[in-house]
Amino acid sequence: MQTVMNYEIKDISLAEQGKKNIEWAQKDMPVLNSIKERFKKEKPFEGLRLTASVHVTKETAALCIAMKEGGADAVLAASNPLSTQDDVAAALVKYYGIPVYAIAGEDAQTYHKHIDMALDHRPNIIIDDGCDLVATVHNSRRDLIENIIGSCEETTTGIIRLQAMEKENKLEFPALGVNNSLTKHLFDNRYGTGQSALDGIIRATNILLAGKTFVVCGYGWCSRGAAAKARGMGANVIVTEVDPLKALEAVMDGFRVMPIAEASKEGDIFLSITGDINVVSAQNMLSMKNGAFVANAGHFDVEIDVNGLKKHVVEYKNIRPNLDEWVLENGKSIYVLAQGRLVNLVCAEGHPASVMDMSFANQALGMEFIVKNQGRLENKMYTLPISVDEEIARLKLQSMGVKIDTLTAEQERYLNSWSQGT
Repeated sequence: MQTVMNYEIKDISLAEQGKKNIEWAQKDMPVLNSIKERFKKEKPFEGLRLTASVHVTKETAALCIAMKEGGADAVLAASNPLSTQDDVAAALVKYYGIPVYAIAGEDAQTYHKHIDMALDHRPNIIIDDGCDLVATVHNSRRDLIENIIGSCEETTTGIIRLQAMEKENKLEFPALGVNNSLTKHLFDNRYGTGQSALDGIIRATNILLAGKTFVVCGYGWCSRGAAAKARGMGANVIVTEVDPLKALEAVMDGFRVMPIAEASKEGDIFLSITGDINVVSAQNMLSMKNGAFVANAGHFDVEIDVNGLKKHVVEYKNIRPNLDEWVLENGKSIYVLAQGRLVNLVCAEGHPASVMDMSFANQALGMEFIVKNQGRLENKMYTLPISVDEEIARLKLQSMGVKIDTLTAEQERYLNSWSQGT
């Protein structure tokens, strides 16, 4: 571990490979690149300090670089102790002049220390992934609040926390929920998480999904993507839900739906993506088949009750990186992936850059929205206007060489008229 005054990373000598990886991601992020070029000219964040807490990957590096090109004085901390790509962290420090506080595999104490070190930057604007920065500011760094213009939040989990703060009148600056934008959750969550979660499971285990019973906990956008991808690879998919509307949708999409207590007896592979706690309980895992795999793709490591299960473990065996066998007192073995943390980022590389292109375009434009509307926004959650979503989609289609129709004047008149009909 290398420590200096303005950054804390694993090894600066990894920077060359990290730079190659960042440049590789940028090739597949045309929308963010076009925004970066505009930012470079207009400098919307000139004179502002930015603190970001995101997964330190080649894709998020592209976002931080775009913000710096826009004039922001940026620093970066990890939003998960295990998801940092150490070579990317090194490249951001060495080649892009962005201080980073993140080391892959850091313990919880170091993780929170890095959050505090990043907040020592005294930010005017915040980019968050899971709401740890905003929550820390409100809980223990309240001296920073008066200088903060607002924040942008990337995840479903973070938005849940922000909504709770707003409901209790505890949110003390405006926040923009990027995950509520259509070009974020319809694409990042469904296609990004859908692919990367399965990628993480396969990399960690090298098991064949075809013919296996694959249990997906939840049927939000992330879970929909994972269920669809698992079925596409030949798995028999079961969905568990608490929301009757989402459960009905899963049934109508052709999936079996049942309570987790029943699914736990049938499944070979379990993937929880809900944003809630103890979705897969210790009792559920005790009733699983011998050799079942359990994984989490929710932001925090609370969905699978690994702490509760530890009370019933007689032996731990590390099988391969990010795959542990837990031998239980009932004689069965359960395979836990990534210690119950984000399987798609710990065991794989997260979402493909082409998906994150739209998500981080939303983040960049969301931060610009917050700054442009300084003093006019209330201390509550906001969503970007639909016109921004449409522009991001238009730019993405253009980069893919896809053309679409436009309404004729006659069609426009018809859609805006109440007097025309049969």
